[in-house]
Amino acid sequence: MWKFTFTFSIVALIRHGDIIIIIIIIIIIIIIIIIMAAAAPDVEPLKRSSSFEFIPPDMSELRVVLLGGSWSERSSVGNFILGVDVFNKAPHTCVRISGPLEPQKEISVINTPDLQILTAYKLTEFIKDCVSYSAPGPHVFLLLLQPENFTEEHKERLCTVLKGFSDQSFDHSLILMSTPRQQSLDLMENDMLEPPLKDLIRKCRYRYVMRKNLERPELLTRFGQIVKENNGEHVSYEAFEDTTENIPTTAAGDDQSPKQEKTPGPLMAADRDAVVLT
Repeated sequence: MWKFTFTFSIVALIRHGDIIIIIIIIIIIIIIIIIMAAAAPDVEPLKRSSSFEFIPPDMSELRVVLLGGSWSERSSVGNFILGVDVFNKAPHTCVRISGPLEPQKEISVINTPDLQILTAYKLTEFIKDCVSYSAPGPHVFLLLLQPENFTEEHKERLCTVLKGFSDQSFDHSLILMSTPRQQSLDLMENDMLEPPLKDLIRKCRYRYVMRKNLERPELLTRFGQIVKENNGEHVSYEAFEDTTENIPTTAAGDDQSPKQEKTPGPLMAADRDAVVLT
């Protein structure tokens, strides 16, 4: 009601040409607003957490295993996730490096060797290595691939490794598609309709992101969504026996376990303590 009366008074003054009075009233109103603002209690604006609440409060570590792609691609993505360049060598075993994610929380990235597996024995060793370095279990499998070069063989390799961990691994998987080298978006969408890639996307519950223009908080948020969908649980390992059904065995006389090459320092399989960034 007072707003209507005030407006009516202003209009009436304008009609009578009392411009000076109008200016005085406006100045008084401004002074009153300034006084009220100064008297208001100091209230800090609501700040968005820098962590975007990536992981539940009861979790202290988020573990991500990188699979697929080349070593350079996985290293680039691993550095992107950790926010610092730390993956710079290509060892013959997995590498686990941890970095800060939130106050009193961290993210561990497990970078794997190239997935060029031809024998049942090598497949089992690869999976056991991943199991050792991602203990007590990964929360997310990040699958790197190039849509234009993704074949049925690539899909079978990734699926075999995931099944080697657990039948639940696909529930924890996210596909990261690299930017096509010389393709338009329309052609990339056509690649996604090809049976191998289409089937993998379906197995991973249609979870996929494009590398192009992807920002770190967005990717970490997707990790957090997967964790939430799985109630904060990590993948529990299962027996390896059924993972090698479609993998050719070694020739007679070649099935002896080769000596495993070890990288000195913190990357040794026998010394699985993670490299921790501070």
